[in-house]
Amino acid sequence: MTSNLLNHQIDDILDSVLEEATGDVYMVNPSGDAIEEFVSVATAFDGDLPSVHMLADERTLKDVMDDFIVASNAADLISEDALALRTLEEAPENSLLVTEDRVIAIVHAGDRVGGLVTDDESFVEDTYDTYAARWDDAAEFNLRTPPITAVRETLSEEISPEAEDDFTSILNSLETARGDGDGLDEVTISLLVAAKNEALLYDISKWGEDVGIASKATFSRTKTKLEDMGLIDTEKVPIDVGRPRLRLKIGDDRLQEADNGQLATVAQSILN
Repeated sequence: MTSNLLNHQIDDILDSVLEEATGDVYMVNPSGDAIEEFVSVATAFDGDLPSVHMLADERTLKDVMDDFIVASNAADLISEDALALRTLEEAPENSLLVTEDRVIAIVHAGDRVGGLVTDDESFVEDTYDTYAARWDDAAEFNLRTPPITAVRETLSEEISPEAEDDFTSILNSLETARGDGDGLDEVTISLLVAAKNEALLYDISKWGEDVGIASKATFSRTKTKLEDMGLIDTEKVPIDVGRPRLRLKIGDDRLQEADNGQLATVAQSILN
């Protein structure tokens, strides 16, 4: 084996594999960090992506995909047939990248990453066939998060282009969107954007349910929480038939004064 990828970061190794692979790629037993890095590298990749078959631990996949930013970009890759996700029953000792031409074992040593490579034809062929067979027998991982492209396009169409711009700017200002104290979740972000653009609760919650972000009930519960904390306000808007609808508005002066790059930071500071 040769170690010609030694001392590279995982994103460099992934970029090299995507650049050089000519057929299907098997990404076997990746760490959570490697999954995040793959989604980031593949999303930014300039060129034709190979089809990556990711065989990963189910718990690791669930933890990583709790982040809306990672999951929605992964869903985009899946919609483009550049990624498929299945779960491992028994994980190998190493994390592997397997192409038709080479096998790369990913080795971590502190802040260093080694890609130990072999291109021995017989070994590569046997390894490729082994994981192709394991792939056929593996259970599919059900990613329920919608593709970010669909989220942005429908938000622009159903709420407004300005709301889509705000949504994208807030996501770009965040490292994670989990709602666990480290980031706002996608429902909270959607409601803040709706309030900033004075959209109706009915419209944003219907959009969110239709595109697959969350149910109307989840939007309603989150709206109540944000309203109780003073982040958003509502006003009744009469309609011809039925109960008045609620228009969302920003409720805290600190949010009123924040631009999109600051809105997430200010909202997090209030929520925490």
